[in-house]
Amino acid sequence: MLSAMPPHTFAPQEMPTALLQAQQATPVLIALFDRDDMLQWANPAFRQAYGLSDGQHITWSDLMLQNKRLGVGALIHTDDMDQWLASVRSRRGKQAFRAFEADLCDGRWIWMTETLTPDGSMLCVACDITHLRHDERLLRQELSVAQRAAMTDVLTGISNRTHILAQLEEHLERARCQRISCGLVLLDLDHFKRINDNYGHAAGDTVLRHFAQLLAHTLRREDSFGRVGGEEFLLLLPNTCAESLPTFMERLLGMLPLQRPLDEHPDFFYTCSAGITLIHPEDTATTALQRADEALYAAKARGRNCFTWGSPAKPR
Repeated sequence: MLSAMPPHTFAPQEMPTALLQAQQATPVLIALFDRDDMLQWANPAFRQAYGLSDGQHITWSDLMLQNKRLGVGALIHTDDMDQWLASVRSRRGKQAFRAFEADLCDGRWIWMTETLTPDGSMLCVACDITHLRHDERLLRQELSVAQRAAMTDVLTGISNRTHILAQLEEHLERARCQRISCGLVLLDLDHFKRINDNYGHAAGDTVLRHFAQLLAHTLRREDSFGRVGGEEFLLLLPNTCAESLPTFMERLLGMLPLQRPLDEHPDFFYTCSAGITLIHPEDTATTALQRADEALYAAKARGRNCFTWGSPAKPR
């Protein structure tokens, strides 16, 4: 995971007394996660709903895994938790405010809001909407499923080309208006055709899913990751500088040869090549992607399993 500022741990005593008493008594679910998605604070209603013991601190991903394993909290319909987590993380924390409906294992239906604070923390607030009309709920759920499908790569569960390019446009706007730095990385799995030819297309699909899930678990909540086509992926890393981006890439490239994604071929491993750059305030999506694409081809020309900076490496 890229380095981050130390999180601020919220203490209940920082609340005014009346507010502290209100959050203890309210049926509204309230929780605060830090920028690393570690639970810092939750009121009794949230802890009861999600099966958390008093004082338990846990990452959001581990909370979802615990809910699935114990059959409490969030009602998760999947047989592949890694892909489910990668899919949800492709949407979680990418907007300043997000609202959605969710089911709990105890039969309740909640309306959840996620609000990002200036320091990168996330405030989660949810209320029980089980009483709303069932037919209206079904219509909204169908719309929500359709909206998620429009943003999701079917094979890997992460952002598809349309969704990740839309997020690129948002980061370009932030670079222009707020001067917020952002790393951009184009990644391409090395010799992917050989994997399909030698092991079959099912094995190739397994490798693509493995890579997507591995990287999704490595990234911060604020990072964005999507499949732009075939074996090529796009990674957006906000608040990243020219010094930290190579460190991240070296760690990623070092991880891949240690992975063994094909159970029936225990000696098999794969690598990737990457072109990296920083988004400039004067960039368009075309210029930023072209710079990274040229760097990716340079990395392949160097022998693959490496990364190369797009020129210029640093903002002008």
